[in-house]
Amino acid sequence: MSRPSINALTAPLVESLVADAEILCLGIERLENGCLLVDAGIHVKGSLEAGRRIAEICLGGLGSVSLSGSGPVAGWPLSVHVHAADPVLACLGSQYAGWSLSHKETDKKGFNALGSGPGRALSLKEPLFNELDYRDQADRTCLVLEVDRLPPLPLCEKIARDCGIDADALTLILTPTSSLAGTVQIVARVLEVAMHKSHELGFDLHAIQDGMGSAPLPPPAPDFLTAMGRTNDAILFAGLVQLFVRGEDAQAQKLAIDLPSSASRDYGRPFGEVFKAYGYDFFKIDPMLFSPARVMVSALDSGNSYAAGALDTALMAASFGIEP
Repeated sequence: MSRPSINALTAPLVESLVADAEILCLGIERLENGCLLVDAGIHVKGSLEAGRRIAEICLGGLGSVSLSGSGPVAGWPLSVHVHAADPVLACLGSQYAGWSLSHKETDKKGFNALGSGPGRALSLKEPLFNELDYRDQADRTCLVLEVDRLPPLPLCEKIARDCGIDADALTLILTPTSSLAGTVQIVARVLEVAMHKSHELGFDLHAIQDGMGSAPLPPPAPDFLTAMGRTNDAILFAGLVQLFVRGEDAQAQKLAIDLPSSASRDYGRPFGEVFKAYGYDFFKIDPMLFSPARVMVSALDSGNSYAAGALDTALMAASFGIEP
């Protein structure tokens, strides 16, 4: 069975985003090599709607993202809802921020970012694509970068070369963690973290048939560390995911038990505190922490469902800076 081109699916979404830049409060800049930069919160304010649409671009055009007043936390004003009929390809083949990008600059500060979006399936820099057995072909593409400054020209040119396209066919969408758009597109990864952890747990990805997730949208914070903590905690303490799988009930039940964030040794404190305790070394944190608070795994072959984990609104409120 042929698989869809995520670059072809996202192309009209990117065109629409650029066309609506003014009403979405985005900044548009074309570099001297033709690469198009979409600023979603560095020098402009961006918007929640921009973040929602960028999240759908991250999903490779295979998923829907919505903002709603209803969600997993009763009384919370706004939540992000994500659905993908092919969650493995949408989340791991496109949305996952798996392409490590870096460029040394003369000031020695350098530029580092992780790329997500359909461009990953052109560059194939990650072994993950061998496991997914997927590669795409296209003459134009885009990447989403969670950064707070513009990427250097040489890096833009390298990304284009690695994707096998001309620089003027590359669009880079920039979403700072502390921005409105950045907050939405990060929390919209609630389903993706469940896919990534399922993969890390060794669950058969081919057995995952469908999936959806929800998480509360936290208030943005002006500093990076607080903003990063809140977006992570929205998922760790209040994210809710349901997966629909094929196979034996025992496998579905085990996945449900192992998948929630509470199964991690590092669960129980706001992410910012955990990060600080490890000396701000991201790689010392238990990778099993990054997952939704509560999951339900529905076994399609038997009709049984297995749930595990729980929402922790007290920890969520502490992280979000909510005054009693």
